Amino acid sequence: MDPSEADVAIDRDVFMRSLIRELAGVLEDVVGLEEAAGYVSLVSQTLGGEVNRQYTEALEVDRLDLAQVAQVMVDLKRRLGGDFFVIEENERRIVLGNRVCPFGEKVVGRPSMCMMTSNVFGTIAAENLGYARVELDKTIARWDVGCRVIVHLRPPAESDESAGREYYGDLP
Repeated sequence: MDPSEADVAIDRDVFMRSLIRELAGVLEDVVGLEEAAGYVSLVSQTLGGEVNRQYTEALEVDRLDLAQVAQVMVDLKRRLGGDFFVIEENERRIVLGNRVCPFGEKVVGRPSMCMMTSNVFGTIAAENLGYARVELDKTIARWDVGCRVIVHLRPPAESDESAGREYYGDLP
């Protein structure tokens, strides 16, 4: 039999998701979860800036408004194979739900991969609205049924316990 006729369940998408999963796993095992999340954060922050640039250019705006930021987050994840949706949107926060991870089953047990979502969402929100703190309340990677991502748009008061990772933009 010719190898091209073999029943092998692999294609570019599966291979790339598997590659990212294994890279995240090696990082988590070698340097720990926090450090692995940091490495993934560095990469995804750059991606977040690029994604933001593409959307602002395509929409012909200098900055996205609150509604556009939420719509871009949902649209981006849809384009990547996710199933994100807005639960709540106001001047204080954007709450998103998700039923399907763009990484599919490859994300389960690899919470550092969620830094892709945190950093892309945080970068987009901060670059357009000035500030974001992304809280990954529930994630498929941590064996939750779905994801719940809270993008806080105001810094916490000093007395508040703050969960999540902060992102800062440069508003005029």
